[in-house]
Amino acid sequence: MKSYLILRLAGPMQAWGQPTFEGTRPTARFPTRSGLLGLLGACLGIKRDDRTALQTLSDSVRFAVRCDPSLVDGRAIPVSGLRDYHTVMDAREDYRGLKSHETIQTWREYLCDAVFTVAVWESERATLRLQDLQTAVRKPQFTPFLGRKCCPLTQPLFVDLCEALGPQQALANYLPEGGDIYSEASGDGAGQRFTVRDEPIIALPRQFASREWHVIKGEPDVSQ
Repeated sequence: MKSYLILRLAGPMQAWGQPTFEGTRPTARFPTRSGLLGLLGACLGIKRDDRTALQTLSDSVRFAVRCDPSLVDGRAIPVSGLRDYHTVMDAREDYRGLKSHETIQTWREYLCDAVFTVAVWESERATLRLQDLQTAVRKPQFTPFLGRKCCPLTQPLFVDLCEALGPQQALANYLPEGGDIYSEASGDGAGQRFTVRDEPIIALPRQFASREWHVIKGEPDVSQ
């Protein structure tokens, strides 16, 4: 048996950025590893320039994410997308060959009416413990948000601290069951897998390494 911290990510909008530059800012269809690390880092009160603390957090945790239906009166609300238009001053000089800091156009993508349940567990070389994370998510030092500051939570982040044989079993303890699971664990019946550039290289800001997510397909249960 292993310990799992269970979190719920729900809000009217979420944005889990994929590697990009200054133009279109796409969102992944589920919370990325870099986004989840940022969320936990905020709860712990880690500042963005504290690379030692950020590396300790990254080395200590692994994730599995279940995509849940958003239910209203027993009816599932489908997840939709939103694209927001902005202009940005002082764009980085290597964006589209800019030779000086200029104002550019940018489009930012969001998920609307998305809900995720996340299982967090300690890695083999963890020095940060789940009990510390439990304390942090229940009483965060910095305000947590769902990818961007304009994406607040509408439900408590903390759900439970439980024991289970694996992340899939841990998530199955909490309704609604049946959604697709994206897991960093290769077992638990995972079939498909795909590579995502969402492993932050802490020593190199805005740089990411590629890694694999394993997919456990499911059918959402909207009867609850």
